[in-house]
Amino acid sequence: MAAQDKTKQEFSVVEASIDDIHAAYKAGRLTARAVVQAYLDRIEAYDRNGPKLNSVISLNPQALAEADRLDALTKQGQLSGPLHGIPLLLKDQIDVKGMPTTMGSILFKDFRPERDGFVVRKLKSAGAIILGKVTLGELGGGDTHGSLFGSTRNVYDPERTAGGSSGGCGVAVSANFCTAALGQEGFSSIRRPSIWNGIVGMRPSIGLVSRSGVFNGWPTLNGSVGPMAKSVADLARLMDCIVGFDQDDPSTAHGYGRTPESYHALLNKNGLAGARLGILREVVGYDSEPESADFKKVDEVFNRAVVELRQAGAEIIDPIVIPDLKALLAKRARSAEDDETMYQLYTAGTNPPFKTRADVAASPLFKQVVPGSQKRWLDAPSPERQLGDHRARSMLMTNLLKVMAEHRLDAIIHKAVEHQPTLIKDGVNPPFVDQKGAPHINTFLMSVPSIVVPAGYTSDDLPAGITFLGRPYSDDKMIQLAFAYEQATKHRRPPATTP
Repeated sequence: MAAQDKTKQEFSVVEASIDDIHAAYKAGRLTARAVVQAYLDRIEAYDRNGPKLNSVISLNPQALAEADRLDALTKQGQLSGPLHGIPLLLKDQIDVKGMPTTMGSILFKDFRPERDGFVVRKLKSAGAIILGKVTLGELGGGDTHGSLFGSTRNVYDPERTAGGSSGGCGVAVSANFCTAALGQEGFSSIRRPSIWNGIVGMRPSIGLVSRSGVFNGWPTLNGSVGPMAKSVADLARLMDCIVGFDQDDPSTAHGYGRTPESYHALLNKNGLAGARLGILREVVGYDSEPESADFKKVDEVFNRAVVELRQAGAEIIDPIVIPDLKALLAKRARSAEDDETMYQLYTAGTNPPFKTRADVAASPLFKQVVPGSQKRWLDAPSPERQLGDHRARSMLMTNLLKVMAEHRLDAIIHKAVEHQPTLIKDGVNPPFVDQKGAPHINTFLMSVPSIVVPAGYTSDDLPAGITFLGRPYSDDKMIQLAFAYEQATKHRRPPATTP
């Protein structure tokens, strides 16, 4: 027995994939309890102490008990599902029964919806263990700063931001505090923190993954729940478990019948051979400064990545130009009416601390919310601006699809983020640098998938990456292309801050 325990202890969760963990379970070399405890130990060592990355808001008090339940099944020769015994962390705007949903804000620190979001039910039915909830841009947007927790630190340079708004997910996955995570994206909230922390991340086409039980769901459409992982293979396994129709999120009717039997089964390391890729070089990132040294450092990595794509067998069309791209993106606008309806639907059946969004803004605590999140919460564009948003989105979709058709493109490639991670001190002090360099074509068009993959490191030894952007509901194709690039290059490198 002692020898068996020693063997189990030798398994390291650092960079362990879903397949690695399952192979160890099946061989009797590992228990789910040991995996959960290993992640908890790393959180204590590196999130609470050491570099104090500050990515975890709360831990699930039932995680070890759930691990024990799954271990009993393993002993009987059963795996409960494709994510059996896989510990995951979730962005803290996704509801998990028995845990608070704080949105990183003191305004919601005691909010307990007492329900599982649709995707959480899907994950649990697949055998996943919900390990806890992680930090985010306060109230669901911006870099990962919040009145409840402060700032989350980047794993490659703790003086820099993790990005956002799913920054806690990016840090936790990269630092090996969990096997994978679920983030949420409304602007570049999955893709930017993924790349700034050296992992892969995907914002699926709207309608593939339900947002019921998630703040920023129906009837808003730019926000989408998506997977974040150390590898495309793990990301694909999560996608297999979270897609599906949900009557409580009508947007999922658009995704019905548009998913393969398995995203993971389609992975092919030679998937770039013969693929036609259009290189988008126009500067489209938020507040990007193309003449800056920082921008040019990311540009160097991108140029190398284009060469790597060609070497992997892709046909490169460089550059492509999408007509009126920046002018149309500038028309983006929120709908205050949809935001309020979303809030009412999200809080229905719970005991929220505030009945309306106006009540949130009227709270004396609201002045403690980080400035960028205050501004986004209060934003109420005119009906004319909203109409302009709809028209611009329709025109941009046509322009993008026309370019893809003319060049017979399988995907468009652009920088994942156009700048390196910004300094925390510049994000919490005037002029409050936030979301710098983040492209948002996909969240403006909503139904187009976008996946980011590490493409190497800048001269400052900071991660940078590329984006695979596709036609509406071509999520399977984007995952295939991203996997082939990842396998050809293998740029992912675990951070030195969390050995």
